[in-house]
Parts: sequence; C-alpha cells; structure tokens
Amino acid sequence: MHELWEGLRWLAEPHAGPRAFSIAEMCLRAAGVYVAGWALLRIGGNRFLGQETVFDVVLAFVLGSTLSRGINGSAPLGVTLAAAALLVSLHHLFAWVSWRSRRWGGLLKGHPVTLIAAGQRREEALRRFRISAGDLEEALRVHAHLKEPAQVDEARFERNGSISVIAKRPEPRILEIQVQAGVQTVRIEIG
Repeated sequence: MHELWEGLRWLAEPHAGPRAFSIAEMCLRAAGVYVAGWALLRIGGNRFLGQETVFDVVLAFVLGSTLSRGINGSAPLGVTLAAAALLVSLHHLFAWVSWRSRRWGGLLKGHPVTLIAAGQRREEALRRFRISAGDLEEALRVHAHLKEPAQVDEARFERNGSISVIAKRPEPRILEIQVQAGVQTVRIEIG
C-alpha cells in the first residue's frame, strides 16, 4: 500500500523525472493515461481513429508517442496530458479550418488525383504515386469487381491513400419493339 501511495504522490509532482516503477505504479499510470486520452478524444472528436488522411495519421502517431511518455514516466504526467490536450485541440482546429475552406483543406489534407479517366490510364499520375499496373488492377478488382481500365469511367487516388473506382455504366440496348393490339412492348438489355 505504501508503494501505491508513493506512486500517487509521484504522479502529482510537477517535475518528476524517470525512475523505476512497481507493477502497481505502472498499471495506475497506464490506466490514468488511458482514461485521460479517452476523455481528450471524446471531447475533441475521435474522427482521427478512422485515419482518413495523413493529417489524421500524424495525430495518431504523435498523440501515442506523447501519451506513452506519461505512462513510462519520461515526462511528468500533467505536462504530458497538457501536451496531448494541445495536440487534440490543434487537430480539431485544423479540421474545422479545412472544413470551412476548401483551399486550406487541400493544403492540410491534399487533393484526390485522377488515375483513370474514361477508360484511359493516366501514366503520369500512376508514376507520381508509384502505383504499378498490378496495384491498379488489384484496386479495380477489389473495389469495383472490374478486370481492366477500359471498364472504368473514373478512378482516383484519394486523400486517404485509397483508390476509388467508378465503373462505366453500360449503354442500354434495344432488343425488340413490338406493337400488338394497341400495346407497345419494348425489351431493353442493360449491362
């Protein structure tokens, strides 16, 4: 019990340095940082957990690194939580700015790039993002169940790093037109 009390006292010290922890102290710090991190993400909005863009992934890495310092004691817990709160606040602010301004959104999150337009591959875009023909064909199969670029209206390399695919709509074909006893029948094949 004495170790637990010392651990709680040490948590509150503003200039605590690294030291060896008992199992109970480390577990208590981990639980405290977990609860504080959870609260910060709930307050700041937990959108980054979906890791939509590089913008979101960077927060995940930096926030994880910052919070780990609070668990292992390489930084005082209060300072660690303050830094984590600042990171979540900045992320929230940048997300709001990018929502309000398309220009800032493009700067912070990037822009989608067209890889296939009207069935034709854009080799310069593929080269720029180092997407091989095999990678592109895989994306067509996985996301649109298509075999070749000629079947694609548009494919884009999205801001989150995924490839989205819009298949060409097949042209409807008129197979048969009949008029019998004042009733017109049209048979059309679609795809």
